[in-house]
Amino acid sequence: MAHNTGDFSPLNIAVLTVSDTRTRDTDTSGQLLVDSISEAEHRVVDRQLEPDDIYRIRAVVSAWIADSDVQVILITGGTGFTGRDSTPEAIAPLLDKTVDGFGELFRHVSWEEIGTSTLQSRALAGLANRTLVVCMPGSTGACRTAWNRILKEQLDSRTRPCNFVQHIAPAPACETRS
Repeated sequence: MAHNTGDFSPLNIAVLTVSDTRTRDTDTSGQLLVDSISEAEHRVVDRQLEPDDIYRIRAVVSAWIADSDVQVILITGGTGFTGRDSTPEAIAPLLDKTVDGFGELFRHVSWEEIGTSTLQSRALAGLANRTLVVCMPGSTGACRTAWNRILKEQLDSRTRPCNFVQHIAPAPACETRS
């Protein structure tokens, strides 16, 4: 069980929804992440929606990785096996280190909700230029599970014995660009 002690350090987080069918109005997964980030007192510094295209995904994420204002990138969608799902292929080459435990833990906690269907999740995470990049499935339920069961604690600087904040580059004060 994690213990929360010390001072809270808000993070600058960008959200990308990967979808060929959703719009900003119908993007319930991206909105859930935005709302969760704000409720946790972090800052949403950018939010975008891109079709499931490897090079468009890489372009957005590469720009965020290079932006010193972005400390965490949350990506929802494109992690399955169907059709054009290509988020893992787009993101994996950009990572300096992978966080293998994220995908493993996500599938473990998802087991309770969706059983063996969790095998078809290619959720992954890693660090690139001291920016945490997290890829999760596109369903709102999967985003809720990832946030509530993993990310909320791991993005909280008070979580002990460890959290990801210590591995993320400090960001200068910035304003929301939505």
